[in-house]
This record gives sequence, structure tokens and C-alpha cells, in this order.
Amino acid sequence: MFGIDSEKFVILALIAVFVLGPSRMPEYARKLAQWVRQLRDFADNAKEQLSEEIGEDLDWKSLDPRQYDPRRIIREALLDDGISVTTKASTTAAAVAAGSVSAAPAAKAKSLQAGEAAPFDVEAT
Repeated sequence: MFGIDSEKFVILALIAVFVLGPSRMPEYARKLAQWVRQLRDFADNAKEQLSEEIGEDLDWKSLDPRQYDPRRIIREALLDDGISVTTKASTTAAAVAAGSVSAAPAAKAKSLQAGEAAPFDVEAT
């Protein structure tokens, strides 16, 4: 949580004990517990209110913003047919080795001569 592992949490707790002192520590622990309870109640009430306004058949996965991650969208589009990328590559390599598919690309590329400039498309930039 928040990038704090157990060692850092223990160090922060020890610093809090030294800064606050043993006399004020129980009071601040109660306040922290109260804030956590209030935050949990607020989240539960918001969820209940949203369920009442939208309806009981609410699909929480459809409201997840992580579904719009471009990397995830591209990964799912590439693997949409159920065949993994490695399977496609191995199938293509096997077809080339068997001679049923040519290893050359579909469009024949013209190789450049020594000193010849590469083609440049002004409209593409």
C-alpha cells in the first residue's frame, strides 16, 4: 500500500512513538481508527447509494477504469482469436520450413544501391 513495505512501516511507527510520546499515542491511535471507520462507512454508503440509483444488477467490472488501458486493449485485440502470439509465430515458422508459405514479404521491396537515398514521402510527415 502506497509503496510502503513492512520494514518502512515499522520505522514509521517507531518514529511516531518517539515524536508523539507514549502518553499521546493511545489518543492518536483512537483518532486513526475513527478516521478509518468513517472512511469505510463513507465508501459503503456511496456504494449503496450508487446501487439504489442504478439498480441492483450493477456490473462493477463494467465501471472499472482499468479496462481502458491501451496496453490491455492491444493485447486483447492481438489475442482475440484465442491463439497466442507464440503459437502464431511457431505456426508461421513451421509453414515456411515446410515450403507451403514463402518467407519473402508480400510486397517486393526494391533494394537500394550504394549511395542511393531512401525514398521519402513528404505527405506522410
